[in-house]
Amino acid sequence: MLSTLLSRRKALAGLALLISGAGYAGASYLYPSRPSSIDVVTVDQVYSMAQRGEVLLVDIRRPDEWDRTGIAEGAHPLDMRRSDFVAALDSLTGADRARPIALICARGVRSARLSAALTDAGFTRIIDVPEGMLGSLAGPGWLKSELPTRRP
Repeated sequence: MLSTLLSRRKALAGLALLISGAGYAGASYLYPSRPSSIDVVTVDQVYSMAQRGEVLLVDIRRPDEWDRTGIAEGAHPLDMRRSDFVAALDSLTGADRARPIALICARGVRSARLSAALTDAGFTRIIDVPEGMLGSLAGPGWLKSELPTRRP
């Protein structure tokens, strides 16, 4: 009887460990970590920076998302799924990979992932806007902050 009780405890402990590991893996997929070399700004900060010409703001969402919410004022719409995304980004920056580029998506997940990928590709001044257009744990987002948008 004692060995059965111990076996059950071991099985439950193993199951708890498996579930917590799956939860961690899911959370790290949904909320990826960004390299420390990537700056993070709020939507208010990036709007001001874009208006002053200090940063190239790029909206990396899909066209249907642009249609639903509009595009952040001052942002360049560039769907991150494009096969020529890096070439198109190089075209926007004049192939200056040291130019400050701020990425915004819906809720900060895609911008964090793409920030890391672009840093790996040689872009040196990538800025993430983790609030996104719709808001996230990082803040209310572009729309709830009532920042201006334009139609695509």
